Amino acid sequence: MTSKDSFYNSAVNGAFRFGNFFMGILLVILITASISLVIIRGVPDFKTSLQSAEIIFAIKLSIYTSIISTFLCILMAIPIGYYLARVNSRFSFLINTVLDIPLALPPIVSGVALLLLFGTTQFGHNLARMGLEFVFTVKGIILAQFFVNVPYMIKVVYTAFSSVSTRMEFVARSLGYNQLETFVKITLPLAKNGIMAAIIITWAKALGEFGAALMLAGATRLKTETLPLSLFLNMSTGELSLAMAAATILIVISVVSLLVFEALGSGATVLDRGKDGVW
Repeated sequence: MTSKDSFYNSAVNGAFRFGNFFMGILLVILITASISLVIIRGVPDFKTSLQSAEIIFAIKLSIYTSIISTFLCILMAIPIGYYLARVNSRFSFLINTVLDIPLALPPIVSGVALLLLFGTTQFGHNLARMGLEFVFTVKGIILAQFFVNVPYMIKVVYTAFSSVSTRMEFVARSLGYNQLETFVKITLPLAKNGIMAAIIITWAKALGEFGAALMLAGATRLKTETLPLSLFLNMSTGELSLAMAAATILIVISVVSLLVFEALGSGATVLDRGKDGVW
């Protein structure tokens, strides 16, 4: 290679690296500037807005519904995620494909689908007569959060279980542990960081759920008003101080949750998964 070719390659490599770096910086500036502007606008009236009965109600309802929906996601995601991580069959592929559908749908479409199912069908009417009414109720918020977020949590939990070597489980089974004991004493502890990260990010996503909750539960002040719905309602009526307060709270929670998620994810021990499952 001549010195001319070497100089040309060095110049191309340098330009390529600079282009990648520039695009990254450009995106960082866009994200930082837009989020910072919301926080700057929200800080001056933040303390006063926190004393508003509406914001206090929205915070309490958001925490209440997000905790319950996240708990329901945990109950579904852990067994399903483990099954998908350990069984490779056409049936598991079908389950995985169907579970991906809510991830691809806009949340507002998911909300419409839930509204039709629980509001217009005999199934929904029967549940309402039993006291399980989801349309325009707090239960609807929980259902919307669960429906939108459980497929995402299953994906993260699946990844956590897939990182646990099946050799560990095989050794435990060979020492006399049954399948449940192996799962509880071996697999769960090894996948703990990934599962905790899934719980944190699912809770944050539930806290910020808007589209599906709006369609199914409506946006009624001091009844079904979570923080995202409070932001929507107050922006619609020109109450910018309350809207910015709700937005600031959501941003802070999201950033903190993301930092915890990254810390848990980077701290997780990743083990090579064996080729032979022990299901």
